[in-house]
Amino acid sequence: MSAGATPKLGAAICLKGDIERLWQKVDLRLIPLLTTMYVVAFVDKTNIGNAKIQGLTSQLALTGDQFNIILTLNFVANCAFALPANLLLKKLRPSVWLPGIAITWGIITTLHGIVKTYRQLLALRILLGIAEAGLSPGILYYLTLWYPRHMLQYRIGLFWGGAAVAGAFSGLLAYGISFMSGTAGLLGWSWIFIIEGIMSVVVGVVAAFMFVDYPRTAYFLTAEERASLVRNTLYDSSSVGEDEEFATYHVVGALLDWQVWVACLVEISIITPVYGISLFLPSIINGFGFGPAISQLLSVPPYVIGTVMVVVWAVWSDRLKKRSLFILLGLCFCLVGFAINVSNVPLGVKYFGTFLVVIGGYAGFPAIPSWLGNNLVGHYRRGTGLAIQAISGQVGGIIASNIYRTQDEPRYITGHIAELALVVMGLLVVPMAVAVYARTNSRRDAMQREASEKGSSQQYSPEELRKLADRAPDFRYTL
Repeated sequence: MSAGATPKLGAAICLKGDIERLWQKVDLRLIPLLTTMYVVAFVDKTNIGNAKIQGLTSQLALTGDQFNIILTLNFVANCAFALPANLLLKKLRPSVWLPGIAITWGIITTLHGIVKTYRQLLALRILLGIAEAGLSPGILYYLTLWYPRHMLQYRIGLFWGGAAVAGAFSGLLAYGISFMSGTAGLLGWSWIFIIEGIMSVVVGVVAAFMFVDYPRTAYFLTAEERASLVRNTLYDSSSVGEDEEFATYHVVGALLDWQVWVACLVEISIITPVYGISLFLPSIINGFGFGPAISQLLSVPPYVIGTVMVVVWAVWSDRLKKRSLFILLGLCFCLVGFAINVSNVPLGVKYFGTFLVVIGGYAGFPAIPSWLGNNLVGHYRRGTGLAIQAISGQVGGIIASNIYRTQDEPRYITGHIAELALVVMGLLVVPMAVAVYARTNSRRDAMQREASEKGSSQQYSPEELRKLADRAPDFRYTL
């Protein structure tokens, strides 16, 4: 069989060493590219926080809540276009859609550097939100097509670690770019947008030549490797494989699925702290009494530590095959970090509190989409569910954009208290979801034991089992 042929599922790699080498080949091909794309996207989304303390608000004469409105409408645009973007991903192919939107948002970010008025900046932030809407849910869905359930969080952790890297990189880059202020008659904030936007365009162009669509079409693998990869992913959630064809009931089923909406609440509880700290950390540190340049530099160390913890927690989660434990751990870190910053404690302790928030938010987050992705069966059902969850993440961004208000500077007490309330919500919801999943798993185990003891079993056709998805008797929820 030629290297480009469609694999037959009967031909599969069985030796452990061969399987390990196969995953290494897939990782090396996919993860660096996806991570790089996410780094530049997150930099372009959050660099407005760096630009703010480099003269953006003063030169554009932003007053009152105008800066918060700019942030809010960016996330609103993300919300509105996340679901259709994920459906378009399947129609247009990942290799067309994801690099295309990267080039688009890079151009839009670059144009930020030449705006002269509030209205111009507002319009570009809305367009940026539309362009970036398909990236996060698109990557999450794309990874579920390549990896089995209990290998997923490590890979999500690697690309999400890119967001933490972006926080560190953005602070360092903003510090360096600040010295370009005055070049070509532009202030430092303009150059932040221009240089970082051009970087995204370059990444998008490179991605267009490197992207691979699906395991079945992975030309960098042999026919046997492709067959093994397809079998590992297709039959991971069900003994009869997943339903790959589009049908309206997949989308409706995800919209009516209780676990999707519970996952949305959990996502809001931890992504709001992530966006709050990402957008306002330079301003929070600036409020400690440091100048703009030093504030940019001091925003770097929390993200460096956060990046390391993202990978450590992700590896640990996949080995234990548990997701909820790490969500709860992240929420506890955020709880302590925000509590510290609300309190009257020395500045050094407050700065330590920002480390806890970054670690808890960034290292805890990958378990959330991994958890939902593990427990939804069927390509379109999972894609729809992850898109809805991504929309809830943008709702978290809207909340974060409006709780850190100019009038609350420099301590941002209102914002920190609001974050604490959302964290407590997550600490209540996660155990309830675990209890429901555990009870369902136990009930199915008991039913199977009873059927085995009686020497009988309920008969389903493969088609019926595929339609039952996660309600199939042989499916077990990840806790």
